[in-house]
Amino acid sequence: MTDPTEPPDLASTPNVIPYVDPHDGPRRLLTIDISTYVFHAGAYIPFAGIDGRQYVVSWGAVSFEIPADRNVHVSVHLQSNGGAGYTPSPFASIILYPNPLPQRLATQFARGGVGALVPLP
Repeated sequence: MTDPTEPPDLASTPNVIPYVDPHDGPRRLLTIDISTYVFHAGAYIPFAGIDGRQYVVSWGAVSFEIPADRNVHVSVHLQSNGGAGYTPSPFASIILYPNPLPQRLATQFARGGVGALVPLP
């Protein structure tokens, strides 16, 4: 029987990408909402980066297990599939500070290619 006061085992939770680098400390859940608000989804492939490790991901909400006791670098970039007039690789990046609570971020990209990862409540 599982103790309800213990944090969940995120690495075995369905649809959560596990943290694969060495880390023995506590972990937390990060969800990134990757939006197609400005860009045509068929023209770009989204990539998410956690501490420099890149993942090809889908549009919409993507969940990761990340360390809770240290800074974590998070980035998202959109790789262009080509075509006239498309911005090559729009990107966004943020450093998350130590925090035991789950966190949710949303992408905000501008036509110029530079974007932001914005914390959601």
